[in-house]
Amino acid sequence: MKFVDEAFIDVSAGDGGNGCVSFRHEKYKEFGGPDGGDGGRGGHVYAVADVNLNTLVDYRYSRRHDAKRGQHGMGSDMFGAAGDDITLNMPVGTIISDADTGEVLFELLEPGEVITIAKGGDGGFGNLRFKSAINRAPRQKTPGYPGERRSLKLELKVLADVGLLGMPNAGKSTFITAVSNARPKIADYPFTTLHPNLGVVRVGPEQSFVVADIPGLIEGASEGAGLGHQFLRHLQRTRLLLHIVDIAPFDEGVDPVEQAKAIVGELKKYDAELYSKPRWLVLNKLDMVPEEERAAKVKDFVKRFKWKGPVFEISALTREGCEPLIRKIFEHVHNQQLAEQAPKEVDPRFAGGEDAGLDMTDPRFAPQDPE
Repeated sequence: MKFVDEAFIDVSAGDGGNGCVSFRHEKYKEFGGPDGGDGGRGGHVYAVADVNLNTLVDYRYSRRHDAKRGQHGMGSDMFGAAGDDITLNMPVGTIISDADTGEVLFELLEPGEVITIAKGGDGGFGNLRFKSAINRAPRQKTPGYPGERRSLKLELKVLADVGLLGMPNAGKSTFITAVSNARPKIADYPFTTLHPNLGVVRVGPEQSFVVADIPGLIEGASEGAGLGHQFLRHLQRTRLLLHIVDIAPFDEGVDPVEQAKAIVGELKKYDAELYSKPRWLVLNKLDMVPEEERAAKVKDFVKRFKWKGPVFEISALTREGCEPLIRKIFEHVHNQQLAEQAPKEVDPRFAGGEDAGLDMTDPRFAPQDPE
């Protein structure tokens, strides 16, 4: 199935039912009084984060989603029934924004999370509501309120801990196959990967992290060249980026250092925040380099690339060096998770109240005369 990570939909909540004007007519009750009921509420439109979905393809072909309107009020004090709600299942990681203004309205980040994206209109009042001591036979009623109508843009950003960067045929798909349960297509031609792949890497009992592989980047990707630029958004929620480099390309005229620099440049052009994420260098395809030449080749690459961060040497094909790498990744991801969950420290000066620990005689706290 083609990976679809963007769609536009129109949603309409149900209108509220109208109130009713009615009077009781029964034998021996000449003046039965008003008995017109209220209209029913219109149906809401909900969105639910579904872990069983990984694309927005359903919304590419089904754009309109309308909830039912509320039933009108009736006589004999009968209120109208509420309109049926509708629920739209979306992948975890979906961003819902206004299609006209671009304003982000909601994000589905937790499995099973439910949000109301369009609220149904309230029902109108029947004449029973207007009965009073001075208005015993009211003929007023109110119409139902209209439900919310919205044009929405759906955008999917997959939730992964680690993202893979690299040129086409750098070995990203081979790596994710070697370390996880993902089975992407692998072939000896560029752009074998046409859509993002997610893989769960299990390090031990209840110890795992998620890796995202996107199509390879090429120079000019930030301006739309190649395929990878369409999926760079999926790396924006990762905690760590692995820059995978083919250290032994088949074409002797290709310089791995220049390719690596091009990737870093495109990343910086696309998103400064993404560029500033922790990034590790992974030199792949060491099995293609004679053992006696590996150390010198790696040292030369790091020196010319002017890299000062972590460097890992692996062969995704033979899985050489993969085990130590995934353990280091898990340690990094786990530490970041703990840091995010830790309660924020409170400044002790403010722990006991608004003025606790403060020297109120300090001139900085003196009232300032208005100019």
